[in-house]
Amino acid sequence: MNAKPDLFIPEDVFLRKGARRATEIPEHIRNWLQAGHIESVNLTEWLAIDHVSLFQKVTHEWGMDAETIEIMEQFKQLNGQRIMKIIPAIGMQWLNLLNRLPVNERMNLFRSIAEHRSDSVRCWAAYIIGLNSGLNLTEKLEHIRPFGADHHFGVREIAWMAVRESISAELSLALQQLIPWSVDPDPLIRRFAIESIRPRGVWAKHIQELKENPAMALPLLDAVKSDAHKYVQDSVSNWLNDASKTNPEWVRQVCATWTQQSNTQHTRRIVTRATRSLT
Repeated sequence: MNAKPDLFIPEDVFLRKGARRATEIPEHIRNWLQAGHIESVNLTEWLAIDHVSLFQKVTHEWGMDAETIEIMEQFKQLNGQRIMKIIPAIGMQWLNLLNRLPVNERMNLFRSIAEHRSDSVRCWAAYIIGLNSGLNLTEKLEHIRPFGADHHFGVREIAWMAVRESISAELSLALQQLIPWSVDPDPLIRRFAIESIRPRGVWAKHIQELKENPAMALPLLDAVKSDAHKYVQDSVSNWLNDASKTNPEWVRQVCATWTQQSNTQHTRRIVTRATRSLT
């Protein structure tokens, strides 16, 4: 249920930088993206994907036309919706399909989605996990972890968004369970731990409890106050910048404490970016 063995894609396609505007995406690149044969390489390409069309092509390739006729009719109502509405909608439809299958078939089909060559398809898999009411928070975090560490930026973003509502609903438990993630050897996992609980976040609902009481997350933030990876540093500083909108003095105090405790170039960069809205 994945790449066709006779499909040839030139090496330079995988090395491309990507167009700056959607209108500049070459036709052959757009076609391969829409067929699910290649990954997007930048945000412009990622946003240009027609997920409904991609869903139809993937399910047709997998011989699922009969199972998806009604779904395609429902998708007509998504016309004009933003991508962050469409991806969860497709994830939910996949979840409904999977739940009707025997266990072995369900596992094999989910694996095909989760390991697909297309980053867009893997994004659907993340929401299949996040929207699954049969999983508790611990199970959702366990299953979402590979997506939080995916090599593709888009899948990593969708991963934390997919479980953010569950995290917000059980915030205290989530904060406790994410502490080990904040000290994980993989910087992508450390970044997930911070990004998933940002008070304001990006393309996501705010977490009111953390806007009002950001100190709840301090054990996680302290763990990465001098992280060597800029990807993690940016997440930490953005977290604190979020918090500065409602608790500026608390952010100043945390930054002052961190500077005293860990006067490294990494901490200084985090503190500088964290206080950008205050200065």
